[in-house]
Amino acid sequence: MRIEWRDIARRLAATARLAIGIPDYERYREHMAHRHPDVEPMGREAFFRERLQARYGRGRSRCC
Repeated sequence: MRIEWRDIARRLAATARLAIGIPDYERYREHMAHRHPDVEPMGREAFFRERLQARYGRGRSRCC
C-alpha cells in the first residue's frame, strides 16, 4: 500500500480541524453523497453558518 504525502497532509489537517472544533465541509459532502444521495447538500457558506449556529446559537456556553 502506497501512502501519498498529500493524503497524509489532508488527514492531518482534518484531524487538527476536528480537535479544535472547525467543521469539515469536505467530509460533510462525502457523507451526503454516500448516505443521502437524493438530498442536495448545503453550500459551503450555509454549512459553516449552520455549524456555527449549532455550536454557539444557544446562548452562553457551558464551558466556563
